[in-house]
Amino acid sequence: MKASRQIAMSEDPAAVTASVFDALHLAMDLGVQLFDVADIYAPSFDTIGHNERLLADAIKAWGGSSEQKSNLILATKGGITRSVGEIWGRDGSYDYLASAAEASAKALNVDSIDLWQHHRLDPSLTFTEQVKNLAKLNQLGVITRMGVSNQTAKQLRQLIGEIGGPADGGVYTVQNQLSPWYRNDMDVIEVCEEFGLIFLPWTPMRGVRETEIDEPVYSVFHKIATQRGVTGFEVANAWLRSLSSTIIPIPGVTQSASVQNSLAGLAFELTEDDLLALRDLPASAPMDAELLRDQPKI
Repeated sequence: MKASRQIAMSEDPAAVTASVFDALHLAMDLGVQLFDVADIYAPSFDTIGHNERLLADAIKAWGGSSEQKSNLILATKGGITRSVGEIWGRDGSYDYLASAAEASAKALNVDSIDLWQHHRLDPSLTFTEQVKNLAKLNQLGVITRMGVSNQTAKQLRQLIGEIGGPADGGVYTVQNQLSPWYRNDMDVIEVCEEFGLIFLPWTPMRGVRETEIDEPVYSVFHKIATQRGVTGFEVANAWLRSLSSTIIPIPGVTQSASVQNSLAGLAFELTEDDLLALRDLPASAPMDAELLRDQPKI
């Protein structure tokens, strides 16, 4: 599950933190083990690492046993920068990524990060340069396993060719955008299946929220939800899992209700008629403009 991206500045931080703690503790009590954050998930540029520290504090306060805590898989990401004036950027240099990983390990209160992921590509560097930096970074002591995010199938194949897949101690996961609303780069899933990587879709529920009834895919998913007596989230969760056994949805965790809803989706299965209805979905949203801007020089 993905820990909440940020605490809104307009909300009472203590109240929001308590709500997030309740949600995280419920997820842990119910057996969820993977928790995904990023160093830039924070209220402001000068609080980088906020959600990493929040997750670490939640684990410390959780009543689970030492063995249960040791079985949790903490995932984070680095490669996006935030500076004074909320200026956002990318930095794929080895020195920056290494310092970011070390800072994340400290924020998470761990000696080594279970899964560290390269968050975004750096358009100021070639992809080959970034592959070399990631290969070197993969040897860093504070990283147990490495993943990447927002890469094309071609880029992923090149990266695996250089540093290997899970069987080689190379790349273990890919975290790309995928949801009912956004279905680009589906060939990345094929690469994951070929090399045994896990695909972690971000914003997996986009297009089925009640605030998105004008999205073309909304009615398709909610028609099935109404017929089956479940929520659109459960249908979307089952649909994602039906695409490939490599996919593990990571819905956001902000409230206990969202945890319960997400876990309910794991028990829901689509029928053949459901899958047939979901086979010809409305056209996907176009490739994200921000991801296009992040593409390397070569």
